[in-house]
Amino acid sequence: MFDAFFRRPLAHRRGGVVAACAAIFLLSGPPAAQAGERPAAFAVTAAQMRALGIQLRALDAATDVAGPSYPARVVVPPGQQQIVSAPLAGVVDRLLVGENERVRAGQPLLRLLSPELGELQLRLMEAGTRQALAAKTLQRERQLLAEGIVAERRVQEAEATAAEASARVKQASAALRLAGLDEAQIRRLADGGSPVEGAVLLRSRVAGVVSELKVKPGQRLQPADPAAVVADSATLWLDVQLPVARRTEVATAKGAAVAVLGREGVEAVVASLGSAVDEGQHLVLRAEVRKGAQALRAGEFVQVRLPFADTQGWAVPLQAVARDGDRAYVFVRTTEGFVARPVSVIAGGGPLLRVRGDLQAGQQIAISSVIALKAAWQGKGGGN
Repeated sequence: MFDAFFRRPLAHRRGGVVAACAAIFLLSGPPAAQAGERPAAFAVTAAQMRALGIQLRALDAATDVAGPSYPARVVVPPGQQQIVSAPLAGVVDRLLVGENERVRAGQPLLRLLSPELGELQLRLMEAGTRQALAAKTLQRERQLLAEGIVAERRVQEAEATAAEASARVKQASAALRLAGLDEAQIRRLADGGSPVEGAVLLRSRVAGVVSELKVKPGQRLQPADPAAVVADSATLWLDVQLPVARRTEVATAKGAAVAVLGREGVEAVVASLGSAVDEGQHLVLRAEVRKGAQALRAGEFVQVRLPFADTQGWAVPLQAVARDGDRAYVFVRTTEGFVARPVSVIAGGGPLLRVRGDLQAGQQIAISSVIALKAAWQGKGGGN
């Protein structure tokens, strides 16, 4: 405490040193025989408090100690990620979007040149021609049956042929639909229209953000090769790295509030607590973002604050607690001085501690120069 005085001019620091030394001398008393006989209360005047720079703070009726903070990774739930893969073998002709770009459902992501597309179109055109012929044959056989010219077996055979032709059209249409053609193009081909060029547009089935592009122009792809990943970021998870040793100190029950530091408007709640422990002795606590997901990006790391499991106690500054062996004390202001009240430290978070003890709302406790008060208290009772 004297360092500040020695940096001042001699004329100013001499008076301050003398005042501080006098205050400590006045606070010191004749030593007692044993530390166990130390009284809880000891006298400190207002002048001595000013000389030592002792500041006071009143205890609040309700305590709100911020819990500890831990790193967390922003992840997308598996059910909200779509891998866009190549339906046919081909060559990537052009990328139509970039990474981290937001896309809508049905929007093209890239253009794939594939010779297999022409074969699929030809198959549908042939199936459409056979279906039209089978339909005309069935109509004629039914008319002849009505006139009594042919047997009913002829009509049954024509019906079976028409059903087979219709199934082939549906199969060829499904293959083209999987390849990326829309319904209008498929109907036009089935009705005998001209085939389209051998280019396939790979589209996103969901609205979201392109989190990854796995291909480049000119790259050859085989069927089912991944080309892009689209993530629906409407709902996000926070995977919090929680030390096993701190698991009982924080609230891990489902629905407990989780604060994301530095992100205004983001609200999250605990969803689950993992059972497996990694090599660093951490558990994965998963929180679900309920509000403000647009302020987060998948894959980034953020700091989150978890609430304490024990919400009882008093919020006191870290520097207000004095240690004496394995016990902790706070100094409560009285009319004549201070009284040392033993407390139990429940948990700590940042600059505050949560403590329990014989304290009451409105009482004033020392929050600075606590070491000097501890020395005075120990000197009063005989400590060193």
